[in-house]
Amino acid sequence: MFEIIKKEFSLSEEQLNNFKIYYFLLVEWNKMFNLTTILEEKDVEIKHFYDSLKGVNYFKKEASVVEIGSGGGFPSIPLMILRRDLKFTLIESVGKKCTFLKEVIKKLNLNATVLNIRAEDGAKNDKLRESFDHVTARAVARLNTLAEYCIPFIKIGGTFIAYKGSDVLEEVEAQNAVKKLGAKLEEKESYTLFDNGERNIYIYKKVEKTDKKYPRGNGKERKNPL
Repeated sequence: MFEIIKKEFSLSEEQLNNFKIYYFLLVEWNKMFNLTTILEEKDVEIKHFYDSLKGVNYFKKEASVVEIGSGGGFPSIPLMILRRDLKFTLIESVGKKCTFLKEVIKKLNLNATVLNIRAEDGAKNDKLRESFDHVTARAVARLNTLAEYCIPFIKIGGTFIAYKGSDVLEEVEAQNAVKKLGAKLEEKESYTLFDNGERNIYIYKKVEKTDKKYPRGNGKERKNPL
């Protein structure tokens, strides 16, 4: 079980066991809550676990990380299973999903806090705004919208690590938003998810403070992206 990630990421037996526990919790809780449409063991291993772990080296040692729109816990939980040094704050607006995330964190003894709030509200909180080394998100929104949700959370010098699909148009669309929000594209990694298409990880570095008017809120990030 999970031989691909075991070999690719040199998992210990304890880490492998944690992934098994996580998988069984995901399947069980998905019967009650809509966490993911991907449930077959091999599909979960590749499309969720492997994909989440591909960005592991972009997180510095003992970093504080905030994840926006955590959902079922991707990429945060796989990253924490592999990297016990990372401290995560998981932001999720759906209460039922927060309950699931708390259960996984408790079962696996992960270093994480779950906040049942909207990203645009969290970014206005002085205790959260520009206070993290990294912000990450996966399958939440198009990159130009996602940037407005995410970049306000990171401190200058920190990075926004975005897991995206193969649509390179998103990179172009996001250029204006990223600049306005005080960041710049530092690196991009493209890879093929076996026979499941191409994926991209974008690394944006925060180079100046984000104007306090962002994020705008009231759905403007989606309706009228920067």
